[in-house]
Amino acid sequence: MRVLITGSAGMLGSALRPELKQRLYEVISTDIVPSKEEGIEYLDVRSFDQVKAFITKVNPDMVMHLAAETDVDKCEVEPDTAFLSNTIGTQNVALICQKENKELVYISTIGVFYGDKPEPYSEFDEPNPINIYGKSKLEGEKIVQNLLKRYYIVRAGWMMGGGPTKDKKFVGKIARLAKEKSRLLAVDDKIGSPTYTVDFCEYLANLIKTGYYGLYHCTNSGYCSRYDVAKKIIEFLGRSSVSVEPVNSAHFPLPASRARSEMSRNYKFELIGLPKIRSWEDALKEYIEIYWK
Repeated sequence: MRVLITGSAGMLGSALRPELKQRLYEVISTDIVPSKEEGIEYLDVRSFDQVKAFITKVNPDMVMHLAAETDVDKCEVEPDTAFLSNTIGTQNVALICQKENKELVYISTIGVFYGDKPEPYSEFDEPNPINIYGKSKLEGEKIVQNLLKRYYIVRAGWMMGGGPTKDKKFVGKIARLAKEKSRLLAVDDKIGSPTYTVDFCEYLANLIKTGYYGLYHCTNSGYCSRYDVAKKIIEFLGRSSVSVEPVNSAHFPLPASRARSEMSRNYKFELIGLPKIRSWEDALKEYIEIYWK
């Protein structure tokens, strides 16, 4: 199978490309930031004409649409950027997949939920985003569902992966700060499900072989606060001299509201018989030991 990946240069793309190649897929990698060294060609999904020309030229069997603006605060401050990249970009890809009869994988987020549910969110809960980022990704989901029949929408949680060069998110920030500071602060009033890119890509590759199209959650097992994650990072780094103190979210005022809960249950994986994904603690330990020690 020939697979075209958008957003290949990001932290998720850096794990997906080798996973698919290992399974003997023919992979065509694209990004708005091309790289000759990594074999990544230029493609801006915000341009309908570019998307149309590129997909027509390479004629993939499946498009895996990873390209997105994932900076939550930037999306809040610049909503036009969010909707152009995450919604219109997705519409451009979906329209060409519709016209050319291609399968589509759209990577979405658990951030489509408001965050007030006391239990983990499943695929059968009604989305209600609390910020612009979540809204822009949810609109992308709706477009895919309305335009296509052969699609997988897969929602990820708190993403970690890619190592020092790719990981600009929470785990990467804490791992860097742990080498510079003796005291760290982390919020304990937001709960979510970490998602290791390596595990996500393994399960995604298994899912696309099933032909069982639809909407899925794909996160590591278990739930935690940012404070819990930070404590584990310090433990796995072996930096007992670094203290981590819990604070509430008001300590770090940000442009975008964050959901109180992004706890996720991979309910449909359970129902169709896919094996349980390992715990976030085991995944985090492996990630820290490989990339950050």
